Amino acid sequence: MTDVTLVSKRVFMPDWLITGCSELLTVRGPVPRRGRALGELGIIRDGAMLVRGDRIVAIGKRRRIERMRGARRAEKLNLGGRVVLPGFVDSHTHLIFPTSRAAEYELRNSGATYEEIAQSGGGIRSSVEGLRRTPAKHLKARARMNLREFAAHGTTTIEAKSGYGLDWNSELKTLEILYELHQEQPIDIHATFLGAHVVPSEYRGRADAYVNLLARRWIPTIATAGLAEFCDVYCDRGAFTVTQARIILSAGRSCGLVARIHAEQLEHTGAARLGIEMHAASADHLEKVSRSDIRALGLSNVVCTLLPGCCFHLGLRHYGPARKLIEAGAAVGLATDFNPGTSPTVSMPMILSLACTQMRMTPAEAISAATINPAYSLRQHDRVGSLEVGKYADLAAFDVADYREIPYYFGVNLCSLTMKRGAILHAKNL
Repeated sequence: MTDVTLVSKRVFMPDWLITGCSELLTVRGPVPRRGRALGELGIIRDGAMLVRGDRIVAIGKRRRIERMRGARRAEKLNLGGRVVLPGFVDSHTHLIFPTSRAAEYELRNSGATYEEIAQSGGGIRSSVEGLRRTPAKHLKARARMNLREFAAHGTTTIEAKSGYGLDWNSELKTLEILYELHQEQPIDIHATFLGAHVVPSEYRGRADAYVNLLARRWIPTIATAGLAEFCDVYCDRGAFTVTQARIILSAGRSCGLVARIHAEQLEHTGAARLGIEMHAASADHLEKVSRSDIRALGLSNVVCTLLPGCCFHLGLRHYGPARKLIEAGAAVGLATDFNPGTSPTVSMPMILSLACTQMRMTPAEAISAATINPAYSLRQHDRVGSLEVGKYADLAAFDVADYREIPYYFGVNLCSLTMKRGAILHAKNL
């Protein structure tokens, strides 16, 4: 087989008998994963699956699955001894943007800081200016290209935020593109409204007026239209205060949007505690989180989504405190933070490598944090994030002999097959 293009969710798929899984990582067990359970992958050696339509109907040892009646009628797919795991669930991305910010990358490597670039008109606001000028069809075409790359690296479900529009027409344009892409191609896209990314230039010095606009007009309209499932705020230095974030997230909750929050990235603000207060699905970044915050997060149901790609791309030494969070009993997740300024990667395998080498997570912990825990943060854990009977046939196969080799090899793509709801999205060397 060779690489294939993304197909519609509505295409009929055959039943599959999938064999040749040297290690079948089911990731079955308690949800969300905490503490020691984070490293339990439910491995079946010499495993197999029977897929009917878009669902897994049987999973177990190859000999047992091959003897089942439905196996005789199914299409045979032998993976040749590869390692198979649930498709990655990337729960923090900024999918819709107009172009790269490679010029800023060069500036940072020449000594300019991220904040200095932002103050001079670069950073998020430069992407805002570009997105406002870019026609929807061009934004959509770029996003489609990136979705193909997500699939090629084993990702089958993503969360995607608005936030590079910051005026009504541009935010609406972004959310409508996300809705259309979710309907038209197979990767599931869960939309988040991030109108509170930064204060737009036209509201400089009037941040509270912008907050009120979001809370009283934009959020109710977006929620009523069904264009987002979540509401997010960038609560940090240079963005929004805890007080402003509380107003925005409260407005979202009152309209049925689940809270998410960018928290404690550049400095400690109290945003993680606000995430707990607002029953947020996730608190993301957390590089500057305090000891007491870690204890509180460990007692909460907030998924602590760590984004090591951002730290790597910015050349930062201080990564999120994964080990302390795990030891405190927190539900830890991993995501790419795919965006043009601070983490231009779609590769969850690379994120696993960074999680292991820079944050001292074990390979097993990193895999759980990239599958079942982010699925929980997206309220999709009953459908995706593990390989179990009744769940979607979302899986990725890697051309390795041992699952620990997935993060061990970095900077290369060893994903040889990606399947979403029983449809093959990506295949090579099969």
